[in-house]
Amino acid sequence: MSEMSPFKTLISREEALRTSLSSVKPIEETELIPIEESLHRVLAEDVTSDKDVPPFDRAAMDGYAVKAEDTYGASDLTPKTLKLTGVLHAGESTDTPINRGECIRIATGCPIPPGADAVVMVEFTEENEGRVSVYRAVYPGANIAQRGEDIKKGEIVLEKGTALTPAKIGVLAALGRRKALVYRKPRVAVIPTGIEVCEVGSELKEGQVYDVNSYTLSTVLRENGALVTKAPIIPDSFEGLRSALKRFLDHDLIVFSGGSSVGEKDLLVKVIEEAGRVLFHGVQIKPGKPTLFGLVEGKPVFGMPGYPTSCLSNAYIFLVPVVRKMARLPPREPRTVKARMAKRVVSASGREQFLPVKLIDGEAHPVFKKSGDITSLADADGYMILPLNLDVIDEGEEVTVTLFE
Repeated sequence: MSEMSPFKTLISREEALRTSLSSVKPIEETELIPIEESLHRVLAEDVTSDKDVPPFDRAAMDGYAVKAEDTYGASDLTPKTLKLTGVLHAGESTDTPINRGECIRIATGCPIPPGADAVVMVEFTEENEGRVSVYRAVYPGANIAQRGEDIKKGEIVLEKGTALTPAKIGVLAALGRRKALVYRKPRVAVIPTGIEVCEVGSELKEGQVYDVNSYTLSTVLRENGALVTKAPIIPDSFEGLRSALKRFLDHDLIVFSGGSSVGEKDLLVKVIEEAGRVLFHGVQIKPGKPTLFGLVEGKPVFGMPGYPTSCLSNAYIFLVPVVRKMARLPPREPRTVKARMAKRVVSASGREQFLPVKLIDGEAHPVFKKSGDITSLADADGYMILPLNLDVIDEGEEVTVTLFE
């Protein structure tokens, strides 16, 4: 019978993150996609406008298109009266010029008629039987959006490397662009392992639990720009793990769930050592110590802890920064808040500890149960870090909580 062997060397979280980030590169391949599918994708080219936006002088307000000089001296007591010669509804235009003493009723966004050089807001007018009384003088250009005022032809409006947001997609639409050239998403294979793990929806056998990690990992990865392939559950055997690794080497990143600890059947480290190189195995954090990272044929491979809380917390710590770098997305800057510790906490792990907490009335309540309990994170609003050199946090002490959302 084989024996369990302890982790050889634990490295710090910072060193583990530096190692994994320095081992991956941003995706170079590009693809042309419809703009309605481009949210949070990253542009692979500068976007230069081939037209002025707006493409014509247009009304910025509902009102009346006029010659500005016809309104000079207008006031509440001495209005200027103009002849109404036409009406422009949204989407309409006219080639009929405005002459002295005339006006055209105009809706916001309509092209300015020839001869007009200002728009009087409807609030400062009164229309009666084809005549319009103007109670407020306007200057040339008043309430008109000039051609090219928003975007000028030849202007670079979005730079290569820009992550597309709803507003930036709106810019593409304003230019008449139906498609966007973006970097393709990193392809990530998520591979659950272990005979003790059962497919969700199947009947549990004695000693089995449902496969939680495939779903939490896949969701975190998709949320951060990855295209995920969820593999079937692989039994803990050398041949099974080796075959799965080989099968998914066409992906950009491979993530195993389970099989990274030091039990006699935890063979993943041996599989990676045979096929490539292990860069670290064991991180000085709690939960999540048995985290594995290596390179096989230049492809990064993570071995995540099998316990759901450990697996998910390490996904936030390691997978999110790595996959965002590969996807060319900006680093995620988590939001933090200050809170008071609701109870005394003692850290005796000898490791940096991530403690899930729930925020209630400005207090941080620890909700960590065990590494195998997914509700340790489901019930949490965020987490706080207990450093290596801090043994105790007293009740009422101010702490920093990093929010999950």
